Amino acid sequence: MTAAMAERADTFAEHYAGSGREIHRRALIELARTDPRVFCVDTDTGGLETTFAVEFPERYVNLGIAEANLMGVAAGMASAGLRPYAHTLSGFAAARACEQIKIDIAYNDLPVRIVVTHGGLSSGHYGPTHHAVEDLAILRTLPNLTVVVPADAAEVEQAVLATAGLPGPVVIRLGRAATPLIHDTTPELVPGRAARLRDGTDVTIVATGPWPVLMALQAHVELAALGIRARVLNMHTIKPLDRAAVIAAARETAGLVTVEDHLVIGGLGGAVCEVVTETRPCPVRRIGVPDRFGDEVGDEHDLLVAAGVSPERIVAAAREIVGRAG
Repeated sequence: MTAAMAERADTFAEHYAGSGREIHRRALIELARTDPRVFCVDTDTGGLETTFAVEFPERYVNLGIAEANLMGVAAGMASAGLRPYAHTLSGFAAARACEQIKIDIAYNDLPVRIVVTHGGLSSGHYGPTHHAVEDLAILRTLPNLTVVVPADAAEVEQAVLATAGLPGPVVIRLGRAATPLIHDTTPELVPGRAARLRDGTDVTIVATGPWPVLMALQAHVELAALGIRARVLNMHTIKPLDRAAVIAAARETAGLVTVEDHLVIGGLGGAVCEVVTETRPCPVRRIGVPDRFGDEVGDEHDLLVAAGVSPERIVAAAREIVGRAG
């Protein structure tokens, strides 16, 4: 790496230092500067009152911890021609306010952007009551809803920009703490189109979310050392799912391994299985949180590993698929 390249990499890393939540707040402010319709609707999530509200106090509404009301207010704003960004925790949106998202927002196909934080096991330090590992399964069943799960802070910024002009409702799922970057240049994020991070013809790893994508990339390296060429797809959009990328992987490789910070039921793995069983049957191994309530407290990475989501599990699943094909 040349000195100029190293400087660009350092600048990129510095620009995207911080959590996805922090990068989202910055991107939302930039968007609001160019679009006067952008409003921030908050439920005491923290951080927005000291950032967005300072620059745009007339466009910041804090409803307190009232998630169902949040969705109704955001729907009303959108129906009046505004572009509300509604903020809450993922578990609260998917479970507590699901009816309001379904009836008020999705049914009316309103351009509300629901930005949820603490997705998956990222708030595991609060204990099992704050695990949000069923949210994708719930949200992806709602018609008209686009569901995006950025893989790092750079993708968070691109997700805000790429979905700003979509005509219908959008959910952007974020974690809590900062995670390592997977990109060293600004990524292209096109809603509904998976990003191929690594090429491979033996097996395909399909991952969504920060730690699962990082683990998939680590597994790619370990599999390469074993002579196994693994394709890695970053499925940053859960709905609409990139069916073409999944079908191509099923056709061109021996099978698929899905990786997610979510239950093995109903999330990315379920969505991928729906596609391949209907179009191109092939072996699929789903790596995610087991079908049980967790009873542990810890940070996201450690809880994922304890739940069986790890590069080692990915490698083992990929080797099993390749072995079956052989």
